[in-house]
Amino acid sequence: MTYRDCLTVATAELEAARRLIQSEISEYPTPISGCDAQFNHLIGLRGSINEALRALEAPRFVATPRMPDPASRVESR
Repeated sequence: MTYRDCLTVATAELEAARRLIQSEISEYPTPISGCDAQFNHLIGLRGSINEALRALEAPRFVATPRMPDPASRVESR
Protein backbone atom coordinates (compact mmCIF):
# COMPACT_ATOMS: atom_id res chain seq x y z
CA MET A 1 0.00 0.00 0.00
CA THR A 2 1.29 3.48 -0.84
CA TYR A 3 0.72 6.76 0.95
CA ARG A 4 -1.63 7.77 -1.89
CA ASP A 5 -3.70 4.66 -1.19
CA CYS A 6 -3.86 5.66 2.48
CA LEU A 7 -4.98 9.19 1.57
CA THR A 8 -7.65 7.78 -0.73
CA VAL A 9 -8.95 5.54 2.06
CA ALA A 10 -8.85 8.41 4.57
CA THR A 11 -10.78 10.68 2.19
CA ALA A 12 -13.39 8.00 1.52
CA GLU A 13 -13.85 7.33 5.25
CA LEU A 14 -14.19 11.03 6.05
CA GLU A 15 -16.75 11.45 3.26
CA ALA A 16 -18.70 8.46 4.62
CA ALA A 17 -18.62 9.97 8.11
CA ARG A 18 -19.81 13.31 6.70
CA ARG A 19 -22.77 11.59 5.01
CA LEU A 20 -23.69 9.74 8.22
CA ILE A 21 -23.54 12.89 10.33
CA GLN A 22 -25.51 14.86 7.74
CA SER A 23 -28.16 12.14 7.77
CA GLU A 24 -28.30 12.26 11.57
CA ILE A 25 -28.61 16.07 11.47
CA SER A 26 -31.39 15.86 8.85
CA GLU A 27 -33.33 13.34 10.94
CA TYR A 28 -32.91 15.24 14.21
CA PRO A 29 -36.29 15.94 15.82
CA THR A 30 -37.52 19.49 15.61
CA PRO A 31 -37.85 22.07 17.04
CA ILE A 32 -34.17 22.34 17.90
CA SER A 33 -33.22 24.50 20.83
CA GLY A 34 -30.15 26.70 20.45
CA CYS A 35 -28.71 25.09 23.58
CA ASP A 36 -29.24 21.49 22.41
CA ALA A 37 -25.80 20.07 23.22
CA GLN A 38 -26.19 16.88 21.17
CA PHE A 39 -27.27 18.76 18.03
CA ASN A 40 -24.52 21.34 18.47
CA HIS A 41 -22.02 18.49 18.88
CA LEU A 42 -23.13 17.01 15.55
CA ILE A 43 -22.73 20.40 13.86
CA GLY A 44 -19.23 20.69 15.35
CA LEU A 45 -18.27 17.21 14.15
CA ARG A 46 -19.50 18.02 10.66
CA GLY A 47 -17.29 21.12 10.66
CA SER A 48 -14.27 19.14 11.85
CA ILE A 49 -14.76 16.57 9.10
CA ASN A 50 -15.11 19.30 6.47
CA GLU A 51 -11.89 20.91 7.72
CA ALA A 52 -10.07 17.56 7.59
CA LEU A 53 -11.21 16.97 4.02
CA ARG A 54 -10.09 20.46 2.98
CA ALA A 55 -6.72 19.89 4.66
CA LEU A 56 -6.21 16.65 2.72
CA GLU A 57 -7.06 18.36 -0.58
CA ALA A 58 -5.20 21.65 -0.08
CA PRO A 59 -1.70 22.09 -1.43
CA ARG A 60 0.83 22.69 1.33
CA PHE A 61 3.58 25.29 0.97
CA VAL A 62 6.92 24.29 2.46
CA ALA A 63 9.30 27.20 2.88
CA THR A 64 12.85 26.78 1.69
CA PRO A 65 15.82 29.17 1.80
CA ARG A 66 15.28 29.86 -1.91
CA MET A 67 11.55 30.57 -1.58
CA PRO A 68 10.84 31.82 1.95
CA ASP A 69 7.16 32.62 1.37
CA PRO A 70 4.53 31.58 -1.18
CA ALA A 71 3.95 35.14 -2.41
CA SER A 72 7.55 35.73 -3.47
CA ARG A 73 7.36 33.43 -6.51
CA VAL A 74 11.03 34.31 -7.04
CA GLU A 75 13.90 32.28 -5.76
CA SER A 76 16.31 34.24 -3.63
CA ARG A 77 19.97 33.39 -3.85
